[in-house]
Amino acid sequence: MSIPVKRKFTMQSDAGFALVTAIIACMILAALGILVISMSTRDLKTSSDVVGNKKAMYATESGIHKLTQSFNPAEPSYNIGSSWADVDATNDPGSQYKYSSSVVSDLAPIPLAGYSIEAGQGWGMSRYEVNIEGRNTTYRSEMEVDVGLGFGPIPISTIYR
Repeated sequence: MSIPVKRKFTMQSDAGFALVTAIIACMILAALGILVISMSTRDLKTSSDVVGNKKAMYATESGIHKLTQSFNPAEPSYNIGSSWADVDATNDPGSQYKYSSSVVSDLAPIPLAGYSIEAGQGWGMSRYEVNIEGRNTTYRSEMEVDVGLGFGPIPISTIYR
């Protein structure tokens, strides 16, 4: 009876090993490149969103300033900015604002401390609520703010005149 002998098989050539190593190295470098491109694209998008939101906020703030300069409850139609107005058409043409008509607040008037024309007669400020919107069309960003305005002095006492 013969006993089977196991033979050791030895590779005589390493020619395929270099090819496999090169392919694996290329795949690792490609994955690393895709990762770097993905991260930088995400950073650019985030930066763009931050700039757009700031520009929309500045447009809203410009609307607040314009409204406080020209607010007059006696002429409510004058206070309505139903169409979009440019903040600075020359330097930043994409930033715009608009505001809704003013609504008298349900809250009581604000008394003005130390502001009295006659003894016993109280003066204060009436409260109004306005919705102001700002946007930037370049970055496609928007912001909306509800603002409370005080207008006065107005008499708030119950004294008959």
